[in-house]
Amino acid sequence: MPNDLILDEAELGKIDRFTRRPVTADEVYAFPLVLCDNAPDRDSERFSVRALERLAELFVGKTGIFDHDPKGENQTARIYECEVRSDETEHTACGEPYTYLYAKAYMMRTERSRDLITEIEGGIKKEVSVSCSIGKRICSICGSDREEHPCGHVKGRRYEGKLCCDILDEPGDAYEWSFVAVPAQPGAGVVKHYGSAPTPETEAEALKKSLAEERALNDRACDLLRREIIALSFMTRPIMAVEAVKALTDRMSFDELAALRGKLLEMTRTVPDELPDEQQLFHTAQSSPDPDPSYKI
Repeated sequence: MPNDLILDEAELGKIDRFTRRPVTADEVYAFPLVLCDNAPDRDSERFSVRALERLAELFVGKTGIFDHDPKGENQTARIYECEVRSDETEHTACGEPYTYLYAKAYMMRTERSRDLITEIEGGIKKEVSVSCSIGKRICSICGSDREEHPCGHVKGRRYEGKLCCDILDEPGDAYEWSFVAVPAQPGAGVVKHYGSAPTPETEAEALKKSLAEERALNDRACDLLRREIIALSFMTRPIMAVEAVKALTDRMSFDELAALRGKLLEMTRTVPDELPDEQQLFHTAQSSPDPDPSYKI
């Protein structure tokens, strides 16, 4: 991949802020890259534009390494300029104009860096990933802070046509950026010219993988709830038949199972004069507005 940076006097002056002496165009190699963006990644997470603006400040001067392995011998390059750019003609899966963190990095031309420069120019070393601290993870559906107020919305799913993802906001620090084989964000990497979002096919595959993982997690959680419900059914009076409980719970959603569990817990704490039969209990669980929040995922 040819490099389109021209190391004129102005560009060299920007690099000189990080060197102990002025360098010449023959001594350094510079290349542009996209560090991260506001498109949903493979984990159904995305940076807010405000976070990208803050990261543009934090990543200036940060070193580039390999595979996030923080060894001094892995240091390869350093970012000397960083800015937020937008492409109003492209939109992310969340409907926002595609916005990304565009950076310029440099390295010294040495015998050790010669092969790496060749690989960058040839498009072999291309994909990158960032390491930073994030203050908030905000649900894109309801706006809740995931850490303080878990809402139960599942990343990768759509709610009334709107894609659910975690919005990464309020970055506290930027640590490093790395050359990696598979970045979390499909659009991150060394570029020549950058003006388009990741392809719909790439985003679709990432979302399919994330959705499959979330469904597997939900299935495991539902299975655990069903097992607990069967155990609780033995503590009620009269004892509910295991086959009847299985029949009632097989088609229940996670929230319905959580509601039924809550109802059974109440029944084990108190022994009323008249207990509802299984069918009545099933309808009560379906209509319960407040399932036990401790089981939300």
